[in-house]
Amino acid sequence: MPVSTPQSTYEKVLALNLNPLVYGTFAEIGAGQEVANRFFRASGTAGTVAKTISAYDMTMSDAIYGGSQRYVSRQRLSAMLEHEYGILCERLSPERGDRSTFFSFCNTVRARGYQDDGECHGWLGIRLQVRPGGESNDILLHVRLLDAENVDQMEALGILGVNFIHAAFHHRESLANFVESLIDDLPGGRIEVDMLKFLGPDFSFVDNRLCSLQLVQSGLTPAAMFQPDGEVVQPAEALYRRPLILLRGSFHPVTKLHLDMLEQARAIFREECAEGGDEGIDLCEITMHNLLRGGTEIDHVDFLDRADALQAVGKHVLISGCPEFYRVVGVLSRYTAESTGVLLSIGLLNELFKPKWTAHLEGGMLESFGRLFKNKVRLYVYPWQNRKTGELVTAKSFRPPETYHHLYKHFLDRGLLVDVPCGDESLLEFTSRDLERMKESGDERWHDFVPEQALTQSEEN
Repeated sequence: MPVSTPQSTYEKVLALNLNPLVYGTFAEIGAGQEVANRFFRASGTAGTVAKTISAYDMTMSDAIYGGSQRYVSRQRLSAMLEHEYGILCERLSPERGDRSTFFSFCNTVRARGYQDDGECHGWLGIRLQVRPGGESNDILLHVRLLDAENVDQMEALGILGVNFIHAAFHHRESLANFVESLIDDLPGGRIEVDMLKFLGPDFSFVDNRLCSLQLVQSGLTPAAMFQPDGEVVQPAEALYRRPLILLRGSFHPVTKLHLDMLEQARAIFREECAEGGDEGIDLCEITMHNLLRGGTEIDHVDFLDRADALQAVGKHVLISGCPEFYRVVGVLSRYTAESTGVLLSIGLLNELFKPKWTAHLEGGMLESFGRLFKNKVRLYVYPWQNRKTGELVTAKSFRPPETYHHLYKHFLDRGLLVDVPCGDESLLEFTSRDLERMKESGDERWHDFVPEQALTQSEEN
């Protein structure tokens, strides 16, 4: 491997073409053969490219890779990798298997078409060896193409594909370098990468949840997601046409209060979703702000502890770089047009009326709430108990700043704010930060406020 670290697309291609170990095939569906084309336009192509193929016609594609309900999908990408890598090894292993690290790069993409305004996105994957004769490993990613014109999307796809292949061979031992190199030569606003996954024996050290975190941390996507079993997923796949309840928090620790909030809100939300028959999912969101908590570096162990605890109680986890409520709701609206319930405490409800969250908006507070309630969104408000007076503050008894009194009443009258009852008022005695301090000081009372599954997970960690 070259010692230098090339940055331009041409330099990366040339470095790969001149590397005697790297040899493989390219299969691309949609948006042209833009990645392979980059390799042909540089010198030394024969040193890297064994074959390229582009099966545009659906019948031809099915004949090669098998039938598929969706052509731009992870399932189609996996079929492509399986087929192309199998042929590569079968035909070339006897001749050069002892001196080449084989790879197959594949993509299936929906780029802008004629009179087409649909979602433009694609799946990219590479199956590769890390040593001659070694076992195969996969790296998969999902990209959203944000350019308005087809020709620009094709260019962005070609650059991303080169960056991806180069990173697979040069940056696979540093997740931060891998992720950030994906957008070399791609100025902001052209692509989003919202899922990245490493699979295989040589990547057993990779926790793919950290891939999701890194994508958000490096600004390649506003949000990334994984399931209760820890499986990272592309949000559109997991949330497509599904209603959901979103709970934002630090989850440090996960508490019985969090579960009561979700349980009580779910009982109300279920009635709204009764016609469709899908009760939806509970989505627990951790923002980058909550992970940093005044620091400049993210503690990966702390993040995984929180994720483990949420998974232990069966929740989907969303990581986002969206401090404003309207922004995260806007991101989720890309993935589902069904009802979204945003579950929050009185404390966070009060935060929504603070000017710091709307100072950058021309329309100020009105624009913020207009964006928030744009797409079948309602706020489910869980009560708070005043420690001094014992008063239970609800959505109906909450007093917003006087300036927004009539606006708040309008939200209540329209049913955009929903009171959620408290199932057990004793859970309101301590906040998550109180419990965190109790844990740090050795006060074991915090155990009583944490669900058993999450407590067991916390003690194991």
